[in-house]
Amino acid sequence: MTSELCEAEWTASRAMHSARVEHLIGDYLVQRAQGAYHPVLDFLFTYYSFKPGHLKRWSPGYGVTLTGPRAEEYAQFAAYEPAPGGGYRVRESLLERRLSAVEFTHGLLSATTTRPPNLGCFGLHEWAMVYRGGAAALRHGTVPLRLGHTGTDSVVEKMNLRCTHYDAFRFFTDDAVPRNTLRLEPSGRINREQPGCVHASMDLYKWSYKLSPLVDSALVTDCFELALDARTVDMRASPYDLSDYGFAAIEIETPSGRAEYVRAQTRLMDRAAPLRSELIRRCQNLLVSGGATARATAE
Repeated sequence: MTSELCEAEWTASRAMHSARVEHLIGDYLVQRAQGAYHPVLDFLFTYYSFKPGHLKRWSPGYGVTLTGPRAEEYAQFAAYEPAPGGGYRVRESLLERRLSAVEFTHGLLSATTTRPPNLGCFGLHEWAMVYRGGAAALRHGTVPLRLGHTGTDSVVEKMNLRCTHYDAFRFFTDDAVPRNTLRLEPSGRINREQPGCVHASMDLYKWSYKLSPLVDSALVTDCFELALDARTVDMRASPYDLSDYGFAAIEIETPSGRAEYVRAQTRLMDRAAPLRSELIRRCQNLLVSGGATARATAE
């Protein structure tokens, strides 16, 4: 599928994107330049490899030609090429190179939608990452543990670890690993990911930006906003005392805290569902386009 945007259309969309990203992270970038720490946004720009400059850069997605004199601005970007009828578009060869990534993403997200949600983990993965690890296991600098090391260990020992997300599980301490109900492996992601997982919702941002600029910036930014809220819930439910940063704890060591976590987890899951569906649809379109390009090349 191909389409064109005239200069007035795409420059307006690009300006709106710039304003949206500035609203989301503009203050944070000023504070970061001054050396301030932020437990949510720092994670989104360090654990994830998409930097603020990448998020700011607008893309219409694959198959869209930008027309008008200002389209020449995209000549500077390696991901773009002149379109046959004039203007610029994302390179066809880029899709060819990333087709396996598109296939993997489509398969993973499609499999995730087939599973019932697991809402019984209570965000204990962050607790498992420091379990019996002492000061060396702390992952957030000088931020203290709300219950101290002994209290944190006690919570892990009294509750069941039910993590289904390998990229959280792989950071568990050695003592926490055997306490998880599942022994997770990287090759098993496609068989374990489930829609109730806060990290699965958060990772929609990762899967969308890994396909950028084949995937349009609007969807990537939608997924970033979800990741921002998901990481906020993640850290509020963590064992860390983040009250100095304005984050009220979700005390998952209590029945009321666990109920609060499930409500927040459910809201994130409900928001993630349409974004996951949209990303699956983008992948399907890219796979069709990639197949058509391959056939044309062969002919």
